[in-house]
Amino acid sequence: MTSQRHRLFHRPGSWPEASRITEILRQETIGGALLIVAAVAALVAANTGDWYGDLRDTVVGPSALHLDLSLGTWAADGLLAIFFFVAGLELKREFVAGDLRDPRRAAIPIVAAVGGMVVPAVLFTVINLGGSLRGWAVPTATDIAFALAVLAVISTHLPTGLRTFLLTLAIVDDLLAIVIIAVFYTSDLEILWFLVALLPLAAFTVLVQRRVRVWWLLLPLAVVIWTLVHASGIHATVAGVLMGFAVPVLRRDGNEGPGLAEHFEHVFRPLSAAVAVPVFAFFSAGVAIGGLEGLRSALRDPITIGVVVGLVAGKTIGVLGATWLASRFTRADLDSDLTWIDVTGLSMLAGIGFTVSLLIGELAYGPGSAADEHVKVGVLLGSLIAAAAAAVVLRARNRHYRRIHEQETLDADGDGIPDVYEQ
Repeated sequence: MTSQRHRLFHRPGSWPEASRITEILRQETIGGALLIVAAVAALVAANTGDWYGDLRDTVVGPSALHLDLSLGTWAADGLLAIFFFVAGLELKREFVAGDLRDPRRAAIPIVAAVGGMVVPAVLFTVINLGGSLRGWAVPTATDIAFALAVLAVISTHLPTGLRTFLLTLAIVDDLLAIVIIAVFYTSDLEILWFLVALLPLAAFTVLVQRRVRVWWLLLPLAVVIWTLVHASGIHATVAGVLMGFAVPVLRRDGNEGPGLAEHFEHVFRPLSAAVAVPVFAFFSAGVAIGGLEGLRSALRDPITIGVVVGLVAGKTIGVLGATWLASRFTRADLDSDLTWIDVTGLSMLAGIGFTVSLLIGELAYGPGSAADEHVKVGVLLGSLIAAAAAAVVLRARNRHYRRIHEQETLDADGDGIPDVYEQ
């Protein structure tokens, strides 16, 4: 029998929080399917002629504002700012009003995310000693949309607690990736431009704190903030995160119900999942393999090997090992419905890196460089291996998950709230 001292860190959270996360997972799953389609289209396009590279490198935008950027850069710097804005909203929502405001519930997913970033970075570094180490952060990121799309394909009925754990791990993973991009991949910092950017950011903050939501006020401010942050040398996606953090989570009247952050999530999450991330994937995932010899050349590169090993072995060891250590030394325990096999499958699934991994690869080695092309091969290959390994484990648990799901949705008293949340 589990001791009362043990904290069941995979148990379901509150019913409102579980309902909200279910809706998020549904949207992310659809976005993940579009992401896969975009990635496949990019691979086909990159290997069927020069038109793909020409399109990606087409420069548009006003040169007077230093915004004469290629379409590929616009996708990475511009569209991904929407993705990181939603990530900022979700991060603040989780730690202000979500179940993760309880440090005991948040501790183990955070520890797991840190372990899932440290171990892949160490493995990449060891493999590339004496070579190029700038890509050490490439295998540290988990793509939640891609991971959830894989879950949808293999028809796994994961328990709510485990799904929440996966989402939390990915959210913390995004936060750490944002810090890494801002600290380690910012070059030629122009501090004056960043200080100037704080002025429209302050105006944006005042407006949203007053619960102003009219687009003709907020959108121009957002464009100015993004432009100034881009000019500062800090990656422009950080502007999206800063604006997400500025949006209030709680209602101004103190009553229960969705606040402005949740309203913006509903508005921008579909745009992020269905447009921003797939378009970025199309412009970033295309790699001209160059036939069998080109593939062999990529697979001999320590950069490619480091990315693959980091995603496949590093993520599994890091997430699973950190979770076990946290459970061991904090006396937390698994829910009675789960086993460590479930956590192992989840850890393998965390090895699916895509959006942020490709972005860091471009920042580390430069878009279109030989090293960046090898990063793409490593990310694609590592993600496919991680997805296949996770599918083997999770499909074996499919029937067990389905039984648990049926119990969780049982509503014997007909009050609209599953009985498991009333116990």
